Amino acid sequence: MTWRIGVDSGGTFTDVCLFDEDSGEVVTWKVSSTPDDPSRGITQGVAEGLQQVSASAAEVSFLGHGTTVATNALIQGRGVKTGLITTEGFRDLLEIGRQKRPHLYDLQADKPETLVTRDLRLGVAERVRPDGTVEEGLDADAFRAAVRSLKAEGVQSVAVSFLYSFLNAEHEKTAAAILTEEFPEAFVAISHRIAPEFREYERLSTTVVNAYLGPVMQVYVKALQKKLADLGLRVAPQLTQSNGGVIAFDTAAENPVRTVLSGPSTGVVAAQAIGRMTGTDNLITFDMGGTSSDVALLSNGKCRVVNESVVHGYPLKVPMLDIHTVGAGGGSIAYVDNGGLLKVGPRSAGANPGPACYGLGNAEPTVTDANVLMQTQNPEYLLNGRMKIDRSLSQAAVQTLADKLGLGLMETANGILDIVIANMAKAIRVISVQRGHDPRDYTLLAFGGAGPVQAARLARALGMTRVMIPRTPGVLCALGLLMTDLRADFSATSLTPLSGADTGMLSATYADLEAQAEAWFDAEDILTGARLIERSVDVRYAGQNYEISVPVTSGPVTAETLRQIEAGFEAAHRQLYGFVAEGEPIQLVTFRIAASGLVEKADFQPQPDAGADATAAITGTRPVWMPETGDFVETTLYNRDRLLAGNRIAGPAIIDQMDSTTVVPPDMTATVDAYLNLILEQSA
Repeated sequence: MTWRIGVDSGGTFTDVCLFDEDSGEVVTWKVSSTPDDPSRGITQGVAEGLQQVSASAAEVSFLGHGTTVATNALIQGRGVKTGLITTEGFRDLLEIGRQKRPHLYDLQADKPETLVTRDLRLGVAERVRPDGTVEEGLDADAFRAAVRSLKAEGVQSVAVSFLYSFLNAEHEKTAAAILTEEFPEAFVAISHRIAPEFREYERLSTTVVNAYLGPVMQVYVKALQKKLADLGLRVAPQLTQSNGGVIAFDTAAENPVRTVLSGPSTGVVAAQAIGRMTGTDNLITFDMGGTSSDVALLSNGKCRVVNESVVHGYPLKVPMLDIHTVGAGGGSIAYVDNGGLLKVGPRSAGANPGPACYGLGNAEPTVTDANVLMQTQNPEYLLNGRMKIDRSLSQAAVQTLADKLGLGLMETANGILDIVIANMAKAIRVISVQRGHDPRDYTLLAFGGAGPVQAARLARALGMTRVMIPRTPGVLCALGLLMTDLRADFSATSLTPLSGADTGMLSATYADLEAQAEAWFDAEDILTGARLIERSVDVRYAGQNYEISVPVTSGPVTAETLRQIEAGFEAAHRQLYGFVAEGEPIQLVTFRIAASGLVEKADFQPQPDAGADATAAITGTRPVWMPETGDFVETTLYNRDRLLAGNRIAGPAIIDQMDSTTVVPPDMTATVDAYLNLILEQSA
């Protein structure tokens, strides 16, 4: 047997998905995460997962990994001491930014901490003009002195970002060579390598974040590589990027800024694959884990890729799947604020001590405690009995909150869930209604350990009538690692009016980007038949601050290509903003290439219809508090592993599996489709 393994390291659990390339068997496993050293939990999960299938690490042909190491280091301020060298007179740009408050009407709002203190931000003489010509050459002696000064200050990492280096990178290339001579032990981030695009502040911020996180990621990657090698793994492991593709561990260590959405991105990749398999083009994904919830919109089967985003207050110019995150997970803590109102999150109990029911010392109620108290989740254990929990501890924690609010016990528990649902519904409206999409036209694809528990309530809040629960919802991000490809992105900024654009120049721009992509293909040993290149261009009306990405056909750029770009831009602008500005000049901004190295993926075959009768999967009953009735209702329990294609279950019902629990309310029916997904719909 040959196994492909996907591992997703989350805030509460580390998920492992094993796929047998010969038989198509899928085996899942979960272990508690180890926040002090995530590599320990990952190695434990892989080892235990292999034990479940009686296999050794030598039989593994692929290992992909999604991580939150870079994200957590950025959020928690655990990066390294970093220095910055930039164009003379611009060292304060990192702190000035765009002079925008995080919240327009909040006079007390704080900006995120500047990652490089002012004494470690140095300017040197050099200047490139906006057309790429050199006005003043780089003062190499001054740059060398700046490097020595930063070295003497004990920095571990150095970021270099000069004005207009995305048009002419010669000064930055010289700077990189000097850094290698003077400070070879430092981690170095050079802006034209990290984000070769316009907007100086965003490019500077991206470069600094990469430098700040680089040594942290390097330490993590080396530790994990050693542990996996000691386990007997013979293949080079891969790590997920924010764009949904995977890259080699060493590449990720050099470009950690590309991994800040590493974990949730593969859940969206798996959702795209499920959409293709089932013929469901329009999906809204809802991934609820232990510490947060991630939502994304898939229109016509694909999730939009954005090329600029803000993560924890820091602008980043890197390609990312358009995923919106809120601090609402199973471990989110419920509390009463100073105004006497019930709030939930974003503070989380995490993996340790975890929810009160874990019995590890936390006495504050969480979302999981509310579900355990209502018995929508098993009140005695999790993970098919491997993890014992105590419902009485959940009751005590929620009762403390109820006493503060002057409400009943179950009323408070239900209120906790109502608030969480409201938070997640708001997040989904941001990616749907605010962008011209009606969520009622979409299917809600719910996953993550806590997603299927809340899915029906969330769908009702949004007016959605169809919910899909995948076969392995609690480990879907890990499964997504087995469905993705190697990917790299290349870009070049050149502000060009669409009207009268030089098609020869545009063809040359794409040819240069494709040459970079081919060099990457060669470096990754990707076979010619497995190489895929997709073109796009960022377009805007002249004077706009934001661009829209428009696909571009392959081959030479012609007048017809320009007409297609214009039509695509206008259609996207109308969808996003509700209008087209007739007669306004259109501008091409940044030209892009997405290079994918296609790899073998986990493949699932449809199962024969076994009929509607699901009684063979019944395991018993238990009283479950249902908001529809405002009381406990005796509810039938089902073992999902025993459900077959075509089986039909009328609510109220609870469908249990090792990695999650699905709640079917009284007014819904669950049907098992040919790929063993659960489809929840309103009862006739």
